[in-house]
Amino acid sequence: MIAGRDAERSALRAVLDAARAGRGGALLVSGEPGAGKSALLADAVDGVDGVRVLRVQGVESEAPLAFAALHRLLRPLHVGLSTLPPRQERALRAALGEADADDGAPADRFLVYLALLTLLSDAAAHEPTVVVVDDAHWLDEASREAVLFVARRVEGEHLAVLLAARDGTLPGAGLPVLELPALDAPAVRTLLEASSGLDVPSVVAERLRARTGGNALALVELADALDRETLAGRAPLPTELPLTDGVQSTFLRRYERLAPAARSVVLLVASDDSGDVDVVRAAARSLGADDSAFDAARQSGLLALSGAHVDLRHPLVRSAVYGRAAPDERRRAHAALADALARPQDADRRAWHRAAAAEGPDEDVVVALEGAARRSAAAGGHEAASAAWERAAELSVDADAHARRLQAAAAAAWTAGRLDRAGALADAALLTVEDPLVRADAALLRARVEWNTGSVQVAHRRLLESARAVAGHDAARAREAAMFAASLEATSHLDAEVDVRAFVGAPESADERCVADLLAAYVAIARHDWAEAVAAVRRAAAVGGTARLGLEGLLPNLALVALHVGLDDVALQLHERLLAEARDAGALPLVVYALTRRGAVDVATGRWDVLAAGAREALHLAEATGRPALTAMPLAWLALAAALRGDEDAPARLTALERALATGPLGTTEASVRGQLVWARAVLAGSPASALHHYAQMSHGFAERLVVLDRVESAVRAERLDLAQRWVAEVALFAEGTGVPWAVAAAEHGRALLAPAERAEAHFRRALDAHASSARRVDAARTHLAYGEWLRRARRRVDARAHLRTALQTFDDVGARRWSERAAQELRASGEQLRGRAPGAPERPALTPTERQVALLVAQGLPTREVAGRLFVSPRTVDFHLRNVFAKLGLTSRSELAHVDLS
Repeated sequence: MIAGRDAERSALRAVLDAARAGRGGALLVSGEPGAGKSALLADAVDGVDGVRVLRVQGVESEAPLAFAALHRLLRPLHVGLSTLPPRQERALRAALGEADADDGAPADRFLVYLALLTLLSDAAAHEPTVVVVDDAHWLDEASREAVLFVARRVEGEHLAVLLAARDGTLPGAGLPVLELPALDAPAVRTLLEASSGLDVPSVVAERLRARTGGNALALVELADALDRETLAGRAPLPTELPLTDGVQSTFLRRYERLAPAARSVVLLVASDDSGDVDVVRAAARSLGADDSAFDAARQSGLLALSGAHVDLRHPLVRSAVYGRAAPDERRRAHAALADALARPQDADRRAWHRAAAAEGPDEDVVVALEGAARRSAAAGGHEAASAAWERAAELSVDADAHARRLQAAAAAAWTAGRLDRAGALADAALLTVEDPLVRADAALLRARVEWNTGSVQVAHRRLLESARAVAGHDAARAREAAMFAASLEATSHLDAEVDVRAFVGAPESADERCVADLLAAYVAIARHDWAEAVAAVRRAAAVGGTARLGLEGLLPNLALVALHVGLDDVALQLHERLLAEARDAGALPLVVYALTRRGAVDVATGRWDVLAAGAREALHLAEATGRPALTAMPLAWLALAAALRGDEDAPARLTALERALATGPLGTTEASVRGQLVWARAVLAGSPASALHHYAQMSHGFAERLVVLDRVESAVRAERLDLAQRWVAEVALFAEGTGVPWAVAAAEHGRALLAPAERAEAHFRRALDAHASSARRVDAARTHLAYGEWLRRARRRVDARAHLRTALQTFDDVGARRWSERAAQELRASGEQLRGRAPGAPERPALTPTERQVALLVAQGLPTREVAGRLFVSPRTVDFHLRNVFAKLGLTSRSELAHVDLS
C-alpha cells in the first residue's frame, strides 16, 4: 500500500516514459530507513507493460564480493554476452567469474563498466529496459560503481536506471535525486486504515505521525502491533509505543519470541549473502535446526521465501538480528555457512564466512582470503581485493606477512581510486614492516597518494627517505623512488637534493635504463642544466621505444619530461602512445590523464580544436565515473581555450575552474592548473598592465615558457622593460641549452621588441627562421603579426601586408578572435581591403560538445563501436548524437564529415 506519494510516483513514471521514448533516464530515490523507497520502486515497475525489468537488491553481507550484485542483475541477459565486442566480453566474463585470473591480464574495471553499458543498451534496443536497484548503498562497490556509470550515460537510450538508497549513503552519485519526505497526516491515516482494516480517527493518525516522524514502515508495523481499540481511538495510546527504540525493535521482539532453533535459521539468513535456500537449510541442519525450525522462522514473517531464494522481510531485520546476536553466535553461523558452501564457484563466499568465523589468527583462512583477493583483482574488483587483503592481514601472525598484506590492500585501494584508503593502509603497513623491500613499496605508494592529494613537500621527503633506505637492498627500487623525487624537484620548485650518482648504478633491463635516464633528466631540469636534460630525455625516449614502460609509471613520466624540455614532437608522440594504450586497456583515469597532459602540446602547437575536444572528453569521463578530483585539469583547458578564442562563455568557464580549485588540494596537478587559471585571467584582462599583473604571478617554469611571448609583450606594452628583459633572458638560456627552435624564436622575438629600431628587424627575421623548424604555428603567427606591425609603423606597408596576411590566416584557422581582429585592423591600416562573410550567409548550427566529439572521431573514419569505446558510451548513444550532427549540418553520410570544419 502506498499513500501520499503521488508526486514521487509521477517522477518515477516520467523516467520510464523517457526510456520508452528513447531519451533515457535515471533517478535516485533517497530516504531514511522505512520511508517507503522499496515500495515506490516496486510500484513503479510492477505490472508495467512493454518494458523489460531487471532487478537487484543490495545485500550488506555481500559487500566484500566483487561484482556479486552485477552477477545477479545480469542473469536474464547472460546470452547477450557473446554479442559484445571481444575485449568487453572477456572483461565482463572475468568480472562475473566465468574466466580464470590466469587467462590473461587483470580486467580493467572500466572495460567492465563499458561492457555492462553496451549489454544493457543492446537489450534496450529490442525492448525498453529499466534497471531497478534497491538498497544501492549495500551493493558491493564494484557493482555499485558499474551501475552508476551506466546511470550517468543513458542519454539517447531506451534505458532507465532507478536506484534507492538511504539518505547520505551515495554522495557524489551525480544523478537526479528524489528525496522522500515524511508522510503528511492524510497519508498517515490512509496507510493506517489500509494496514489495519479499521477507521482510524484523524487525531490518532496525527499523534502516531508525530511519534513516528511519518515513517511508513513504522506506521505499518504499529497497525499490526497496537490493539484495535487504540487504533480506533476508543483507548488511549500507550506512553511508550512498541517502536520507541526504532522500527528494528518490533522485528527484534518477533525474533526473540521464536524458539532457539528458529532463531538460528533467521540469524543464518541474516549472515548469508547467497539467498540460496539449500545452503541455508544445510547450514541450519549443522546447527541442529531441522525443517520445522525453518518453517517456524518463515511463519514469523521475518523471512521472505520465493522458490529457491530466501531473504529477510526487510533490510532492517538483518541489521536488527545480526546486531543483537552474540559474537559466538555469529561465528557459529558463519562457520556453518562456510561448510555449506562446498562448490568451487563459492570459494570467495566461503573464504569470507571462514574469516568471519575466525576467533584469531588463522593461516588457512589467510590463504583462502588471498585467493579471493587475487580473483577479485583479476576481475577488476579492486575494492573487494583490498578488503580481502586487509582482512588477511588482520588474521596474520607474522609481522612482515601482516605488513605485506596491508601493502597489497593499499595497492588494490589505489588501483580502485580510493586514495584516502590507500594512504591509510600504506601508513598501517609502514608502522610494523621490517622487510626493506615491502617498506619501499609501501613508502612509494604512500608518496603517490600524497603528491596526488596532499603535500608535494611531504611526498618528496618520503621518497628521498625510501630511496636512501632501500638503496643497499634493491637498486631498482631506490632508483625509481629517486626518479619520482627528482620529478617533484623539477616540477614543483623544491630544493634539488637528489644526487644522480647515488642511484644510477648499473641498470640491467630496458625499463631500468629508462628510469635511470628519466632520473638524470629530472635532476638536470631541477638544476636548469638544459643541455643534459634534453640529452637524457632523448636517451630515455630511445630506450622507451623498446621498453615495456607501463601505464602507471614510466610512460606517463617519459611523456611529461618531454614537455618540460620543450620537445614538442617527442611529447606529442609519447602522449598519443599513452592515450592509445590507455584506451586499449580501458584504463579510463589514464585516458583522462593522457588527454589533459597532451593539452600542453595541443595549446602550444595551435591544435586548439583538439585541445577543446580532448578536454571535453576528459571532463565527461571524469564526471561520468564520479571522479571530481579529475575534473580540474579539463576545466582549466576549457577555460583557457575559451579565453584564447574569445568565446562568450569564457568568464563562466573561468568561474567553474575557480570552484574546482576551491574544493581542496590537487597535489602535483595544482601548480599546473593554477598556471592555466592565471593565464586565462591574463588573456581576459582589459589592459596590458592588468594582463601583466596576472602573468607576473606565474611561477611554474613550464607554464612560464608556454606564455613567454604573452608575458614579454604585456611587459613591453605596460612599460615594464625590466620584466621583459628578465623573461627574455630566461627563455634565451633555455633555448641555448635545449636548442629547440620555438625557444630560439621566442628569445629572438623578445629581443626584437626590446631592440632599437635599427636592430629589431634582424631579430624578427631570425625568429621567423627558427619558427620554420617549429610546430608552434600560433607563436609563428604572433611573430608575423609583431613584425608586420613594426613594418607598418616604419611606413613599409607593402612589406607588412604579407606578414599580416599570414598571421591572420593562422589566427582564423585556430579561432583566435582577439588576434584575428588585431591582425585585420593592422591590415586595414596598411591599406588592404578585407572581405567579410557574405551578407545573409547562414550560420552553422552549433554542435554540443558531445556531438562535436562524436563527429570528430567519425570524421577520422572510425566505426561506431570504436567511437563508443573511445568515449566510454554505448554504440547507440554514438548513433543518437551522430543523427543530431547530420541534422544540424545538413549531411547525409559519414564520409561527408571528413570535409566539414568541426573546430
